[in-house]
Amino acid sequence: MKTIYFVRHAKSSWDDISLDDHDRPLNARGKRDAPVMADRLAELQVIADGLISSTAKRAKDTSEAFRLALNISAANCQYDRSLYHAWPASIEKRVRDVSDDWSTVLFFGHNPGYTDLANRLQHNAYIGNVPTCGIIMVEADIDNWEDFSFAEARRAGYFYPKQQV
Repeated sequence: MKTIYFVRHAKSSWDDISLDDHDRPLNARGKRDAPVMADRLAELQVIADGLISSTAKRAKDTSEAFRLALNISAANCQYDRSLYHAWPASIEKRVRDVSDDWSTVLFFGHNPGYTDLANRLQHNAYIGNVPTCGIIMVEADIDNWEDFSFAEARRAGYFYPKQQV
C-alpha cells in the first residue's frame, strides 16, 4: 500500500503585483492555515517518508510548515519545477518516479490540477474545488510507485481549513 497527501498551497499574496506568479509568497491567512493543516495531519499520526513540492514560493513555504510539523528531514524534501501548475498527467508521471523506499509522501502543488486529480480518483463525492491548503489523501494498492494510476487509486480523505473537526 502506498499513500499520498496532495496538498494545495496555502493562500498566497497578491500585494506586490510586480512579482512573477512563481515568486508570490503566502499571505497572512496562508501563514496561519499551513501550520494548522500540518498539525491536523500530525494529530492523525501521519508519518511521511518525504515530500515533493512545486518550486513556487507559496508551495515551498506551505511544504515547510508540513516538514516541521511531521518531522520530515530536509534531506527527504524534493522540489520540482514540473509540478508548477501541473495537470494530472504530469503529476501522475512524477508520482511514478517516487523512490519505492517511500511508502507515504506529500505532494505540494496548485489548482486547477489538484481539483482535477481529486475527481479522477475512485471516490464517493465530487469535489468542485480543492481550496487553498486543502489536502487530498490518496491510497493505492501497489508495491511500486511505477504502477501508480489515478484511475486505480482511491480518495481516502479530504481535509481543508474551514472544515469542522
